Amino acid sequence: MSSSSRRTVLRGLALAVAATAVPLSGRAPAAASGTSYGTGAGRVPPLRQMRGMWIASVANINWPSRAGLSAERQRAEYVGWLDLARARGLNAVFVQIRPTADAFWPSRYEPWSQYLTGVQGRDPGYDPLAFLVAETHRRGLAFHAWFNPYRVSTQADPSLLHPDHPGRRHPGWIVPYGGKLYYNPGMPEVRAFVQDAMMDAVTRYDIDGLHFDDYFYPVNTTAFDDAEAYARHGAGFPDLAAWRRENVDLLVREMQRRVRRAKPEIAWGISPSGIWRNRATDPLGSETGGSQSYDNLHADTRGWVGKGWLDYIAPQLYWHIGQSNADYAKLVPWWSDVVAGTGTQLWIGQAAYKAGAAGQPAEWSRPGELGEHLTLNEGHPEVGGDIWYNSGDVRDDRIGSISAVVTGHYTRPALSPLLPRLASGRAPGRPLVPSARRVRGGVELRILATGRKTPFQYAIFRLDRRAGPGDLAGARHLVAVVPAARDLRWTDPAGAGGAYYHVVAVDRAGRLSPPSVGRRARGDGPAGPGDREGA
Repeated sequence: MSSSSRRTVLRGLALAVAATAVPLSGRAPAAASGTSYGTGAGRVPPLRQMRGMWIASVANINWPSRAGLSAERQRAEYVGWLDLARARGLNAVFVQIRPTADAFWPSRYEPWSQYLTGVQGRDPGYDPLAFLVAETHRRGLAFHAWFNPYRVSTQADPSLLHPDHPGRRHPGWIVPYGGKLYYNPGMPEVRAFVQDAMMDAVTRYDIDGLHFDDYFYPVNTTAFDDAEAYARHGAGFPDLAAWRRENVDLLVREMQRRVRRAKPEIAWGISPSGIWRNRATDPLGSETGGSQSYDNLHADTRGWVGKGWLDYIAPQLYWHIGQSNADYAKLVPWWSDVVAGTGTQLWIGQAAYKAGAAGQPAEWSRPGELGEHLTLNEGHPEVGGDIWYNSGDVRDDRIGSISAVVTGHYTRPALSPLLPRLASGRAPGRPLVPSARRVRGGVELRILATGRKTPFQYAIFRLDRRAGPGDLAGARHLVAVVPAARDLRWTDPAGAGGAYYHVVAVDRAGRLSPPSVGRRARGDGPAGPGDREGA
């Protein structure tokens, strides 16, 4: 092949790879979205898809498994969760690092978490967050730091907080309710403080995302005693609920501004309760009959998306297909319509904890229920992936429900979604593949980074023929996503002589380089110039 023809092929491949970036409209093209994935003939696995799991620390639900473990045991347990994520075909973890106004890092604002040592304020002897982030990235996974903004304690006695706890130093900030303690969201000084406390982790650690769960106000009731703050700050609002909703809006809007200013390339999002409002309450609501986050938690989740305050929203759609009051099959289209054209990503919170669990409706005893959720998602290109609650249930795989998801939907690796606002940023340099040779155990590639910055990952494609335009747009030929290095040797255990390889560099934001020149695997020894594709 002439040099001009080879340039034409490479240009076509580069355009195909570039086409997988989510456009500014927020809608993903078919080759990069869930619509193209499934078990049907001719369907191309998505190149990008959120595949995350929540690792909960409150009450030691997941990690650490109990308070007071040694630092060595804590580290070993966490590595086990990462191994699980990789084994299940996931590409991200959402780790709860501020569960109850405490910290899994040496915070400047709040005490060490009791869920580490058993005693709030006691130093665990190492920096857990630094370890968590480093180990996660070492395995090529994304680390999303999960925060609870306002929960102070799961018990009701302020005197049991650490003596230096902000709630002890500022007792007026605390509202007891339902046997728990909360910061008062209606106090501007509280809102500023909780943001400072969370931004401490954002600015000091190399995290990939900042994530809130669905807890803001605990419930729509006057028994949550914020009357004094309402009297001081609620002038001009028609009622208590409208004022509370504005307080939550302020937190979300201000967090967006602070995150964008400090770390513009990290993802910022929330996993709210899955029902904004019921249609019987509001014609814009979903065809449901469940608890409404707008009214009960004062969380205007639909409004946040429309106002562009989030990079992604991950509604917790913890209901089965066909459920009478909250049908998964009706909520996915509703949320897809909400995000369409906004630039906000839609990832679905999936209830791994319900599959095969005692006391659940019969539908959750079907091994294929969760897999059918992902199949349904394929018909909605706005859905960019899923996050599983929680990691313990992903591990336990009751009735084989998670195995069914993996074998039906995660047979190929996937890159993390690219935020539309970052799509036009500078892409990493095209990597070099100077050799691809047969070795004992497969085909060994040598991959060299180009440019000043080392990429975050390499996406490795294997074909049995020369690649053409479109071959790298989906994951049909994607065999691995691996942590990058300046000079990496990686072995494809399923590789054979004669296979063609392309490598694409991926930066931390998810931007893709042009693909490397194709390299054909040879029987032994280093490849020469004639082994490049088309030569």
